Amino acid sequence: MRGFINKNDAIPSAAIFLSGGGSNAEKLLENLQYSKAPAWEAAVLVTDAPEKSRARELSKLFDVPIVEHDIKKFYLARGESRVSLFTENGRRIREEWTNELRGLLAGFRIDFGILAGFVPLSNITSDFPCLNVHPGDLTVERGGRRILAGLHTIPIEAAVLNGFKTMRSSVIVAQAYTGIGGEMDSGPVLGISEEVPIDFQENSLESLKQIAKERPEKRPPGGYGDILENIAKLNQNKLKENGDWVVFPPSVNDFAAGNFASGENDTLYYNDAPSGFKKVKTVIYGKNNSRKPLFI
Repeated sequence: MRGFINKNDAIPSAAIFLSGGGSNAEKLLENLQYSKAPAWEAAVLVTDAPEKSRARELSKLFDVPIVEHDIKKFYLARGESRVSLFTENGRRIREEWTNELRGLLAGFRIDFGILAGFVPLSNITSDFPCLNVHPGDLTVERGGRRILAGLHTIPIEAAVLNGFKTMRSSVIVAQAYTGIGGEMDSGPVLGISEEVPIDFQENSLESLKQIAKERPEKRPPGGYGDILENIAKLNQNKLKENGDWVVFPPSVNDFAAGNFASGENDTLYYNDAPSGFKKVKTVIYGKNNSRKPLFI
C-alpha cells in the first residue's frame, strides 16, 4: 500500500487549474479560508483562458499567485485555428504547450493538482496526481466499462438514456491522455456525492431516446442544441451545486491529509479512523460533512 503524495512535515501544496467560471475552484478556496485546520494550501491558480476565466478575480480575492498560459493563442501562433487533439500536429502543439506550462510552474512547490473545470487534456497529470470532479457516477460499470464517462453533457445524457432516476458527482485521480479515449476518467474514484434526483422536465424516456437516435453521428460545434442536451445542461447545473460542491472539498481534504492510498492492482484504501486503512470501492460524501466508505 502506498500514498498518492509524499507526506512530510509541510502541509501539501496544490495547483488549481481552471478554464471558465471557476465555481468549483471558488468553493475549494472558500473551504480553505474558513477551515480552522486546513489539510492543504493553494500554491497557484493556473488558467489556459486568461481572458475568459475568473482566475484573475479569484487570485485577487483569495491572494493566490496566478499562472496564465493561453492555449488558443498558442495554437494560433503555430498556424492552427482550432485547439484540437484530432491531428498529429494538434497533439504535437498540445505537448509543446504542456512543456511550456511545466516551465511556468517550476518555481512553485506542487504536491498535487486540482482540475476545477480545466478543459485541456493536458499530460500535466503525469507530473503529479491531479484530482478532477466529474458529472457522473464513475463507479457505475457495465461489462467492466464505466458507462457515465465522457466530456460535455455526455455523462448526464447517458444517465438519462439509461433510465436512471438519480445522478452523482465523482472525484477521481485523473489519468494521462494517451489518445485512446476515456482514459482521463479511468482513475481511482475517491468519492461520490449523495444521489441527486434527475429532472426530466416532463419528457418521457422514450421521446428522449428517439432524439438521441435522430442525432447526427458527429457532435456539431457548440453542441446538438436539442431537448436532450438542454435537459442534460439543466441537470448538470443542478448536480454542480448538489454534487460537485458537496463531494469535491472534503475529498480533496481527505486526499491531502493522506487518508487515501493505493494497493496492488490499483485497489483503493481509505483511512476509516480509528480502525485504520481498509479496502474501499469509494467514499460517499454527504451535505452534512458525512462520510460513508463503501467497503470491498
